[in-house]
Amino acid sequence: MYGQAFSESYLPFTETPEPGKKRFEIACYKNKVLEYRSGVETDLDNVLQIHSVFLSVSKGQTAPSQDLAKAFGPKVLLDDIIMEILNKGEMQVGEKERHAQLERVHNEVVDIVAGKLVDPKSKRVYTTGMIEKALDQLSSQGGVGHKDNAVPAPAQGHGHGNAAPTNGEAGKEKTKEMPTWTGVVTTKSAKSQALEAMKALIAWQPIPVTRARMKLRLTCPTGILKQAAKPAVKKESQDNGAEGEAEKVTGTVKNRILSYVEQVESQDTVGQEWEVVGYVEPGAFKGLSEFIGGEAKGKGRLEVLDMAATHEGE
Repeated sequence: MYGQAFSESYLPFTETPEPGKKRFEIACYKNKVLEYRSGVETDLDNVLQIHSVFLSVSKGQTAPSQDLAKAFGPKVLLDDIIMEILNKGEMQVGEKERHAQLERVHNEVVDIVAGKLVDPKSKRVYTTGMIEKALDQLSSQGGVGHKDNAVPAPAQGHGHGNAAPTNGEAGKEKTKEMPTWTGVVTTKSAKSQALEAMKALIAWQPIPVTRARMKLRLTCPTGILKQAAKPAVKKESQDNGAEGEAEKVTGTVKNRILSYVEQVESQDTVGQEWEVVGYVEPGAFKGLSEFIGGEAKGKGRLEVLDMAATHEGE
């Protein structure tokens, strides 16, 4: 059996067709179908535009009862047939609806990216138009930018005794591993695609960009600041998502905390607590949080003041 359900904008649901089986369609409202599938809506009258099963909704051609009986069984009720199509059909968006949905996702992706990337020098955000142009440049070049601008991830060593690739091979491998961007799709969330877009922009640099830093407020007891922190191996986080070379970090608790902070805005001691406000690279947040949790033993606090701190301006 092959079932479809069309919304007011001809949005179909399809089931994988079996050999020799007919295709059936139902006319329904897309938003109500989503509510029906999630259990919010249970009344079929609110879901369907027309309480019938069609061979073609666009032509107004209803399905003969003998065809329905042959496909679904002679004793299966019409409502059961409709519910089977609603529950098992695969949603396929019509051309007009697909274009509108694609545009919505595209705009959402661009807005997210524009809010999280900044110029490395000025720390100012780019306009959505400039971000859109940079992404279009990548997609028009097959998802990649110019090699001269690329910031490849550092090579990772795996195993022993393997022959090192030649310069040409190494260059191809690095390029292959680099993030790419070919445009938005409707099958992924805008948030996940925005992350992919940011990685590609940072890797290929069609315009100078870097991740906006997080602004944090950190407090911990003054009594532990001068204590020696446990030695740890810290891996520098790269803008393109890769990890840099490992570095053994030692020192006092205070020094270790400040090693995570790229720019200190203020620090002060109030009573028995030390407070610092500063900017941290997003990739370092997890390590800092774990360090505070381990060294302060529940007495330290880490507060996010701004997930993507930027300077507004032209």
